[in-house]
Amino acid sequence: MRIPFNDGWAVRTPQGPFAAFDAAAVEPTPVTLPHDALRDAQRTPDAPAAGANAYYPPGNHTYLKTFDVPAAWEGRVVRLEFGGAMRHAQVFINEEFAGNWADGYARFFVDATPFLRYGEPNKVRVETRTGQDSRWYSGAGLHRGVFCHVDAPAHVLPDGVRVTTLRLENLPAGAGDAPPRATVEVATELTNAGLTTASTTLTTVLVDPHGVEVDRDATPVTLPPGRPQRVRQRFVVTDPALWGPESPQLYTADTTLTPASGGEGATRTTTFGIRTVTADPGLGLRINGEPVLLRGACIHHDNGPLGGAAIPRAEERRIELLRAAGFNAVRAAHNPLSAAMLDACDRLGMLVMDEAFDMWVRFKTPYDHAMEFPQWWRADLASMVAKDLNHPSVIMYSLGNEIAEVGMPHGAVLAREMAEHVRALDPTRLVTNGVNAALTVLDELAEQAKNTPGGLNELMAGAASDPGDGMNALGSGENVTRRTAESSAALDVLGLNYAEGRYALDAEKFPHHVLVGSETFPQRIGDLWPMVLEHPHVIGDFTWTGWDYLGEVGIGATAYADDPDATPALEREYPFLTAWCGDLDITGWRRPVSFYREIVFGLRTEPSIAVLRPEHHGREIAMASPWSWSDSVSSWTWPGFEGRPVVVEVYADADEVALLCNGAEVARGPVGEVRPMQATLETTYTPGTLTAVAYRGGEEVGRTELVTAGEAVLTASADRTTLRADGTDLAYVALEWRDADGILATAADAEVTVEVSGAGVLAGMCSANPKTAERFDADTWRTFDGRALAVVRPTGPGPITVTVRTGSAEPLTLDLEATDD
Repeated sequence: MRIPFNDGWAVRTPQGPFAAFDAAAVEPTPVTLPHDALRDAQRTPDAPAAGANAYYPPGNHTYLKTFDVPAAWEGRVVRLEFGGAMRHAQVFINEEFAGNWADGYARFFVDATPFLRYGEPNKVRVETRTGQDSRWYSGAGLHRGVFCHVDAPAHVLPDGVRVTTLRLENLPAGAGDAPPRATVEVATELTNAGLTTASTTLTTVLVDPHGVEVDRDATPVTLPPGRPQRVRQRFVVTDPALWGPESPQLYTADTTLTPASGGEGATRTTTFGIRTVTADPGLGLRINGEPVLLRGACIHHDNGPLGGAAIPRAEERRIELLRAAGFNAVRAAHNPLSAAMLDACDRLGMLVMDEAFDMWVRFKTPYDHAMEFPQWWRADLASMVAKDLNHPSVIMYSLGNEIAEVGMPHGAVLAREMAEHVRALDPTRLVTNGVNAALTVLDELAEQAKNTPGGLNELMAGAASDPGDGMNALGSGENVTRRTAESSAALDVLGLNYAEGRYALDAEKFPHHVLVGSETFPQRIGDLWPMVLEHPHVIGDFTWTGWDYLGEVGIGATAYADDPDATPALEREYPFLTAWCGDLDITGWRRPVSFYREIVFGLRTEPSIAVLRPEHHGREIAMASPWSWSDSVSSWTWPGFEGRPVVVEVYADADEVALLCNGAEVARGPVGEVRPMQATLETTYTPGTLTAVAYRGGEEVGRTELVTAGEAVLTASADRTTLRADGTDLAYVALEWRDADGILATAADAEVTVEVSGAGVLAGMCSANPKTAERFDADTWRTFDGRALAVVRPTGPGPITVTVRTGSAEPLTLDLEATDD
């Protein structure tokens, strides 16, 4: 029995053993999990982690919960499952130490059985500590869900059911005389915590995506005390509905352990997909034997206005919107994804590279996981694999991100040991590593410069004009080839961060290597994707980043030379909040680069238009990092700039583009001078309709338009009006200035206030503004580029009323309903 354990918690600052003598003891604040305890802390310019952590302070928090333990639980095994506790978690039950875990992203279990008091209330306390331990905003506290497992002494272990596709035969359908078939193995781990041997029967039933039973098996199992048993059952599924990114078909395995003496056994349902994953340098990545190229997005774990809280609907919505934007894969950057997000990836057909670490034994921040890594890496990897085993969306495990040690002999030894550890746990998936080739040889930079004509200046000349070229120059050196050869050989797929210069090089030097662009600059996708198409040993590209995120603030923002606050540093000054480098902003709105990428991928035939903000026309750019896109908006509404010059970008798979304003041609130019599939044109701003017409060989191949918004009013719309009242659901309310024709008025910004009453609360609010001191727990935000977002979370079943106010306008009201169904 697995029981949600997310209600009835409270959080406060930690108190030591002498707190009873402190009259100023802190009163706990009630919360519902998942919860980010750091999100509502006050951001300050002097925060120790500065912009890396979005100017949030360190966070030490205590979570408390009182829960009833029925007398009927006596003699049973009770465990608590923590989806993730940020960070250095210690778990106490009735003030007795019950367990701990260092990494804030790992799922772990605590055996509560020895500490429980039956037939009375019990208390659980969880201590967490964070601070200067991450290169981005990580949040704090119990940011992923908690469950309580209650099992009979003889039971299936948590994570004890593993379903594996052993073989697919006669594919595609009609390839042979026999119908397609899959051989599926269900391996179940059982244990007996009792004092006497138990005689049981393990029954497994396979159910197809339509709810129809396709096979079953029953196996007698003898369980001696304290001797876990693994039982394997094999099934043949005829005409299987295969799981793939374009058709994510899901089966279930219902596993029941029944006492031989009679009585009912507990049934556990495991969702799985029937699919195989292979990769080789000649045929690339194949899923079920079919070639797949990874159109990938790196993503951090935060959910914008919710902070680090992994509420299942928030996780699902991100995957929905990334999928709609043309991505078919996500890379967990740089920590394992939540089980809730993997569930969404399974349902929606999003492929996953799940990543374990951002560091091994070398610190990247003063107090990060490097200090615990030698003692914990095996358990951390085992935790990730156990979580991922039955998720068909997970096709690759990544051992880490930009690990400098992979260029050292003993770092290569560690890489091999880690890879083999993962393979022993799960031999069915690919193993990779996100290698920053330049980072592995930074210690040789001085020597490399000495051997380069022109010295260091010549070596880094590319970095001055294009950091991507500079990193490629470093990463393509012979020293990288030599120093990373051993660690790379331990992998099934070598992930390369910002080192596409090695694609052709490695095809020659390492013909057995399979590569993936595990992290790439968004500006370069027009050059990178043709390289993926050209090289069969390169299986895809993952951009940094698919979704804007908290921390590493302003690395994608444009700084202008005449701005007194401009800084050449990558991380920008307070109150910058987000990195401002995602294809989608933190509200889930697609930015211009997203439409450009969709065209490059070949998924969009019509052109797309973006307009550089005219208030910056003619200003010198002091810094535009390689993670930035142009300072542009897909809008033709610029009041106050009538008759003034504007620069227009048109993204198109064409060789020429013409601009028409109100039907008259105002500009024409070639595609590809700035970057592939982009034309940059200048005109003057005249309200009305701006049309871009794309031509290839003189023939029109597509057109699109932007229309100036008329008088705008505030609108409010929810992505769903009926919600689950089980703590996993949310309603996202878009607050937008639109005219009578529904056109977004990007310049009509004002403060908007949201009130939630009834069976719900305002869980968070935000705009996409990357530089703001506004708080996510506030009920008033100023819209940015015409938009803001409010998130509503049910507190139980019943009606929810959302009231939206701005200025003197009549309030807007939305009626939602939370149900137990």
